[in-house]
Amino acid sequence: MTQTPATPLLDKVRIPADLKAVDDRDLPQLASELRAEMIDAVSRTGGHLGAGLGVVELTIAIHKVFDTPKDRLIFDVGHQCYPHKILTGRRDRIRTLRQEDGLSGFTRRAESEYDPFGAAHSSTSISAGLGMAVAADLSGDHRNVIAVIGDGAMSAGMAYEALNNAGALDARLIVILNDNDMSIAPPTGAMSAYLARLASGRTYMGFRDFGKKLTAYLGKKVDRAITRAVEHARGYVTGGTLFEEMGFYHIGPIDGHSFEHLLPVLRNVRDNSKGPVLIHVVTQKGKGYPPAEAAADKYHGVNTFDVITGAQAKAKPNAPAYTSVFAEALVQEAGFDEKIVAVTAAMPNGTGLDKLAAAYPSRTFDVGIAEQHAVTFAAGLAAEGYKPFCALYSTFLQRGYDQVVHDVAIQGLPVRFPIDRAGFVGADGPTHAGSFDTTYLATLPGFVVMAAADEAELKHMVRTAAAYDDGPISFRYPRGEGVGVEMPARGEILEIGKGRLIKQGSKVALLSFGTRLADCLLAAEDLDAAGLSTTVADARFAKPLDHDLVRQLARHHEVLITIEEGAVGGFGSHVLQFLAMEGLLDHGLKVRPLVLPDIWMEQAKPDAMYAKAGLDRAGIVSTVFQALGQKAVGIGAAG
Repeated sequence: MTQTPATPLLDKVRIPADLKAVDDRDLPQLASELRAEMIDAVSRTGGHLGAGLGVVELTIAIHKVFDTPKDRLIFDVGHQCYPHKILTGRRDRIRTLRQEDGLSGFTRRAESEYDPFGAAHSSTSISAGLGMAVAADLSGDHRNVIAVIGDGAMSAGMAYEALNNAGALDARLIVILNDNDMSIAPPTGAMSAYLARLASGRTYMGFRDFGKKLTAYLGKKVDRAITRAVEHARGYVTGGTLFEEMGFYHIGPIDGHSFEHLLPVLRNVRDNSKGPVLIHVVTQKGKGYPPAEAAADKYHGVNTFDVITGAQAKAKPNAPAYTSVFAEALVQEAGFDEKIVAVTAAMPNGTGLDKLAAAYPSRTFDVGIAEQHAVTFAAGLAAEGYKPFCALYSTFLQRGYDQVVHDVAIQGLPVRFPIDRAGFVGADGPTHAGSFDTTYLATLPGFVVMAAADEAELKHMVRTAAAYDDGPISFRYPRGEGVGVEMPARGEILEIGKGRLIKQGSKVALLSFGTRLADCLLAAEDLDAAGLSTTVADARFAKPLDHDLVRQLARHHEVLITIEEGAVGGFGSHVLQFLAMEGLLDHGLKVRPLVLPDIWMEQAKPDAMYAKAGLDRAGIVSTVFQALGQKAVGIGAAG
């Protein structure tokens, strides 16, 4: 008689409460099933694979021990949240990850009650967790707050600010340091696990609290002397001195893949801790999937892939990627000028600076997840006569904005800002969209703000920035491939504040800032076919604005449309300000600024996002006809 296969354990766990019925001995089987489910899902959607595989056991253990969502679980960054999503009622939608109308690739408050705090940018979890812990105290609610933060995220100053504040407040907060790359202190097997269980137990914690009260009674000097002696002695064994000095009770390191190590420690902390606790767990990125274990960097973020072989699907670009064009142009310019240096914040591969590091390692600096420091570090280099390129994603440069204002712009220091991921970025959604940099940089006196229309223009802007020493300068470019234009052997030095006419017409003027230029040219074909003679111009600069070009367009056309891949308040606003002050709006000129819509645009394919925003060929044509009070019927892509 054939025996019916047992129902997989994962099928019995719809929400975390279901984990209470799973025996501890069966959790390794559940972890294996959860890994298989995640690998299959990400193989179809693409996304962040390695980090999630590394926290499967940790995620299961946290949800089993604690009472989520009453207890708050906050993931830092969110790259590791896929197992969490599967366990919290979203398994049936996990194959919609990062797809249009699907699950977010990060934690998101609007998506689930089990996501108490959205996380996409790094190093926010401890601050948010502290706020929630204090709120619980103020409300008289007894709940646990658990913040899971990776060792990479601990390179950011914000994490240490939060640790310091939590220690000073003696808040009841549990921080789990997921050490998956560079182990701060290596675990020592059974002995390490035993010490962690002992240190997190009621007897040890109670004795520690009694000791604190006793030494406080005896006097502050005695208190400090005994406390330091005990903490340094324990820190010698466990590596906890740094966190103890900040007011945290440190436990670990422990094996983050062993339920025998994780469960007793988490239960002890749940039942016995009163103040801030830091549990140091050591995990392996990509755990349980050999291709990801063997190449953690390549499997951090992946395209769709073959589960059996691990081979990732490759796009077939017909043009080089903008990031590669920037990197190669910078390496070329660095060969001509030894004063060129580069700074990035934990994104050498993403920004292309790994290529410069290979050619000129002593002139390339990765400062970790520390954008504020990166900007001011670059300012210091510029103050000493070097030519720093501070290469950051648009969305991450936001974190260093005060430093851009105070340390760079006010002092007029010639820091160069290559701004990657400008505009929509597709699957990463609103948290990573490059929406605001033109707005927040062009408002600063003395700042030169450029945008590349194509990959050849990007090469020109790299050389222009290298040659410009009169103050700060930025240039933005999107993710993905260029449009396939002919590339110069070396970039040209552009005249600051001068745009270019691409196509001459007489009735409609399309003034583009950035890579929407290609759609402007396509829209011009449709408009010409409809009898509307159309001029197309590439502004190149939002600041300083090409006043002569804008005057010419305003005086000789009935309609002027500005097009940009940025939020309201950017390029179009500067054009309108100039037109208003010049009186060029007084004689019937119809101006329509096209910008990213004033909403948080959800993830989709970039082309679909631009179409929804009205920034594609059809949207531009439609805007022209609306400005003229006409209907666009039956013309090309706009019909």
